[in-house]
Amino acid sequence: MSENYVSSPWFSSSEEAGEISREERMEALRRRVEPCTKCPALAATRTQTVFGVGNIYAELMFVGEAPGADEDRMGEPFVGRAGQLLTKIIETMGFQRSEVYIANVLKCRPDMPPGASGNRKPRPDEMATCLPYLVEQIGIIRPRCLVALGATAMEGLTGTNAPIGSLRGRWHSFRGIPLMATYHPAYILRNPTNSEKRKVWEDMLKVLEQLGRPITEKQRNYFLNR
Repeated sequence: MSENYVSSPWFSSSEEAGEISREERMEALRRRVEPCTKCPALAATRTQTVFGVGNIYAELMFVGEAPGADEDRMGEPFVGRAGQLLTKIIETMGFQRSEVYIANVLKCRPDMPPGASGNRKPRPDEMATCLPYLVEQIGIIRPRCLVALGATAMEGLTGTNAPIGSLRGRWHSFRGIPLMATYHPAYILRNPTNSEKRKVWEDMLKVLEQLGRPITEKQRNYFLNR
């Protein structure tokens, strides 16, 4: 990647001068997100906004599409079955969940018809409305690398609606930050074969290489059929 995230114009000179800390900026953003009613239908049906969680100095940030029922109830992204799998992926990479940052494009659970179960995909207009909050989070954290979890997260970040199979495994860019697309953990829960797990893992190996992290032979061989 030829672009350098350090030179991004988002980062305020006041923070660089020590006037406003990263913690203060993130807390101020959280306070703005909590009462947000820019999407009235989502605000009316949510339990709470789901801001994000993790290390605001993280070098690695994961981005999903929107909170589900578990996340809406608990106020934290990726806490259901898909979230548990994401945590395992993060730990297999050599990180603790608390060392990375995890957020969604949408901060509210998409509304569902009364009595309906499951989750619906966020609409493009909803993602466009909420994206500035995520952009500000990224600007505060300054990660060295982003991972988009699924096609909808990639659509929210980049506007592309291409299938995730054609996007994963190669580098993209979001405002100068290297961006890797991979399958959403929910996809792996539905397709738990070694071949599909290996695709996600190959993407994560590329992330580790981008970050300059050591990779063991054991890690390189995960999910390879013998």
